[in-house]
Amino acid sequence: MQELDGVVRWPSGRIAPSRRSAHRRTVSPGTSRGEAGPLDAARLRESFARVSMHGDEVPLFFYSDLFIKHPETRELFPVSMAAQRGHLVEALVRIVSQVDRVAELTPFLQGLGRDHRKFGALAGHYGAVGASLMTTLQHFSGPSWTPELAADWAAAYELIASVMSSAAREDEQVRPPWWRGTVVSCEHRAFDIAVLFVRPEPRMDYVPGQSVAIETAMRPKLWRYYSMANAPRDDGTAEFHVRLIDGGAVSMALTAATSVGAELKLGPPVGVLRLDTASGRDILMVAGSTGLAPLKAMLEQVAALRQPPRVHLFFGTRHADGLYDLLSLEKMEAEHPWLTVVPTVSAGRFAGQVGTLGDVVMRNGTWSGRDAYIAGPTEMVKETTSRLASAGVPVTQIHVEDFGWSEP
Repeated sequence: MQELDGVVRWPSGRIAPSRRSAHRRTVSPGTSRGEAGPLDAARLRESFARVSMHGDEVPLFFYSDLFIKHPETRELFPVSMAAQRGHLVEALVRIVSQVDRVAELTPFLQGLGRDHRKFGALAGHYGAVGASLMTTLQHFSGPSWTPELAADWAAAYELIASVMSSAAREDEQVRPPWWRGTVVSCEHRAFDIAVLFVRPEPRMDYVPGQSVAIETAMRPKLWRYYSMANAPRDDGTAEFHVRLIDGGAVSMALTAATSVGAELKLGPPVGVLRLDTASGRDILMVAGSTGLAPLKAMLEQVAALRQPPRVHLFFGTRHADGLYDLLSLEKMEAEHPWLTVVPTVSAGRFAGQVGTLGDVVMRNGTWSGRDAYIAGPTEMVKETTSRLASAGVPVTQIHVEDFGWSEP
């Protein structure tokens, strides 16, 4: 993708107008047609800010309109739409905030297009969604809805749909919309944590640090993201660490009711967390609870390197019984002299390190010369990232996986 003379070219070959270009656009039903000026990103943001003031009424209206006009789309969604309504708003917020930054927005839209294949989304659905979106925006805009604003939204959605559908078509050529996963082992490591070993069919290729969305038949159409806790294996199995989340329908089903032989659906691998094997720097890893999963996969990747760097892994939970995978980590530590494992708890009595992960990490060394990988709950990730940056670790050397986004 390139930007030349103010014209932004998207991967589809279509052209997004800048403030220095103009072209004729088709606007939505109910608006006039004619010569429209350049797509105005500021006007779109102002419009969305006004609409979003109506809160949950916006996604409620949108899905009601979509399901009434196109009842065939209802089967793509779960019975409870509470989480889905939040996902819609989050996606719109990101799209509107980056609508004039093509290089940042395009990978996000391509990922959405590929990911929506697992729901059964088809090319024909984009028109229905676009029409309901325009109806929703017009409804909540009131008198501020003008032909020019309608034209901006129509052009923006045309670009969004083009990028998403193009990515989905390309993805169809190389992989299925989802994988069938069979649970080959299920271990309950704590009252609220289960470790599942799953065999995907066909074989799934992924990079350590990535995640997949999982659906169980006990919670149809509800997908939650979990990271693989192992590097790819010869037998193709994947290890998942699942923690019971308060109010989490999928995590409850996976931890409490999943048994050997159960079948799951696995979405395509996603995520940008990657081990930088070319940096030559030693590594700091900080894992909060089941945030251990992607970092453990990366540890296996390190172990396969010809000259592994030194790795310090801080594994923290609230109480000692939450150190659910400590035996496995201690075994890895015994086998690999380059690995140091530091278990820590933030509350209760414990023979090892006690305190928040941020506190424990900072009092155990200076890390400015290392690559840092942090995964776990949102607040822990934010705190640890901030403290490392303040202590001199360049932000370009800090890589995170925030598990908050995948929770209800």
